[in-house]
Amino acid sequence: MTAATRTFTAQVPIALAEEVDALAEQLERPRQWIVKKALIAYLAREKEKRRLIQEGLDDVAAGRLVSMDDAQAWADSLGTENELPVPRA
Repeated sequence: MTAATRTFTAQVPIALAEEVDALAEQLERPRQWIVKKALIAYLAREKEKRRLIQEGLDDVAAGRLVSMDDAQAWADSLGTENELPVPRA
């Protein structure tokens, strides 16, 4: 069974359209396949970014924080003979 589809129209810079055309030719795939894959990847990255931001906000709201002094001490220790463990909240 084929999934229902919907057509989107978007204006893109000529250089970007040419890159899509070139990649489509190299991969021997239609342009819409390239655009669909790019859109899927972009939406997945944005969804994960929003999830991580929300996770951080939830940590702040719950008081799970690392002090700036602890974070700076850890960062300053990187690459030294006495690296500190990653600070935990």
